[in-house]
Amino acid sequence: MPSARAVGDHSLREHHLITKADFSLEGEKAVVLTFDDGPSKYIGSFLDVLNEEQVQAMFFWQSRLLHYKRLWKRTIAEGHMIGTHTHRHPNLAQLNADKQREEIETSKREMERIIGLPIQHFRPPFGQYNVDTLNIAAAMQLDVVLWDVPSYDWELKKDPDKIVSNVVENVENGSIILLHELEQTLYVLPQLIKELKRDGFSFRTL
Repeated sequence: MPSARAVGDHSLREHHLITKADFSLEGEKAVVLTFDDGPSKYIGSFLDVLNEEQVQAMFFWQSRLLHYKRLWKRTIAEGHMIGTHTHRHPNLAQLNADKQREEIETSKREMERIIGLPIQHFRPPFGQYNVDTLNIAAAMQLDVVLWDVPSYDWELKKDPDKIVSNVVENVENGSIILLHELEQTLYVLPQLIKELKRDGFSFRTL
């Protein structure tokens, strides 16, 4: 799931595009766990693991999936951050500016209406974006959060242990790790967290 590069940067407004965190000033060796495409039916189990390991994470959710049965109150109460992943998860780079704005605005508005908190972080589906995407996000005061370590968990249903190796073999201080709310990811999440802790990493949000 490589990220597209925006072209025509001369037309960009001031924006915040984050592919990696900088924890150097805090003197920490830390990473950011991020989970896309929820809130799913597995969210409670993901929260159980994170709570057991005392780890905070970031969840990028589609607003169309955010309803009262999803555990958004618990997610916030346990210190995790929620960002928008659009409303219907389209490839924004294939949409014109008006359609992109509708997706992002709808998602931000609906999520804020439900959870009662401002949404400050945005991740474009598939990591695909263009100049319009960045300008729209900037106008809405959204930080665009990508990643530098993809787990490829969406390809590894039959080989979930590879998710762990994909991460631990490539992670660095400040890495933003791309995961999804998938069954195979849930299966290996305790092992992944333990291995990262063993390598000296703590866990932060942006």
